[in-house]
Amino acid sequence: MTEKIESYPIQIGAVKRDLRLFEVAPGVRIAILNILGDTPFVQAASKALAGKLADFEFDALITAEAKSIPLAYQLSVDTNTPYVVLRKSYKVYMGDALKCETVSITTGKPQTLYLDQKDRDLIAGKTVVLVDDVISTGSTLDSMCQIMDEAGATVVANAAIFTEGDAKKWKDVVALGNLPVWIEGE
Repeated sequence: MTEKIESYPIQIGAVKRDLRLFEVAPGVRIAILNILGDTPFVQAASKALAGKLADFEFDALITAEAKSIPLAYQLSVDTNTPYVVLRKSYKVYMGDALKCETVSITTGKPQTLYLDQKDRDLIAGKTVVLVDDVISTGSTLDSMCQIMDEAGATVVANAAIFTEGDAKKWKDVVALGNLPVWIEGE
């Protein structure tokens, strides 16, 4: 007998998906969005986000490694804007990289984000949009903002496919929807 997997249905444009519910802490579950390898979903999400970002003027898109890279790439194509990936490990070729620590809800462990020196030169004095697949706690977003500030870039918008949890907390994020958090007993 196979175990029934609970899921949460979503739809972006004509693309529908069922997101598996996953326990991230005792009694707390979230819907897991994994866009890696899901080209039709990424294209639909990018098209919708590009439409919502049309009123913003920006020089670059910034994302954190790894799950949101396909979204940043497709959004770069759709908006004809370069994108930068903040890496999770330092490589020697990155030169004088900026760094900031964050804790993601899905990993639960501290991670460091690095901005490559070549990308620092690209965004210094420019306007940027921060891009993520899902904004849950805001810790990654906060770290991305800190690095942008240190790099001399101005953040004009934060964009995500979904925000998660209390929708009012994310009213300033350009998003396609909000995912609930399931807390046992509520």
